[in-house]
Amino acid sequence: MNVYIMRHGEAGSFASSDAERTLTVRGEEQSLLVAEAVVKQGVSHFDLVLVSPYIRAQQTWDVIKGLFSADKVEECADITPYGHSEDVYQYVCALADVQKPQSVLLVSHLPLVGYLTAEFVNDMSAPMFPTSGFAAIDFDLESANGELMWHLAP
Repeated sequence: MNVYIMRHGEAGSFASSDAERTLTVRGEEQSLLVAEAVVKQGVSHFDLVLVSPYIRAQQTWDVIKGLFSADKVEECADITPYGHSEDVYQYVCALADVQKPQSVLLVSHLPLVGYLTAEFVNDMSAPMFPTSGFAAIDFDLESANGELMWHLAP
């Protein structure tokens, strides 16, 4: 199974709450550029997309979704900035065991995106993700280990 992890695009600093911060124009542009580079890597379809409920993550998916097809898109409250990577990892593995997706995209936040990458790739320190950063992991459910295939940044 391929697991793709994307950090939302650049967001403004001011809002009523962290969850309500919106993308900047630059954040939209960079997210689109990264998504175009992902398509050039040969990725154009996701069986499942999990998106944080925070506005900036939702907007990131809205900006890039025209470049991809997706069988199922779900809001996932567990992938907010302070979500627990082990819980999300277990959730994705449980979904994979039942639904058998070949590709899953998670659109989330720092610091979770780095921790998630390290959960799926054994013996890896959590990498830093710039805004709109995107990681591709070839994950083997049976061995519970993955390999980082590539990591893109704007």
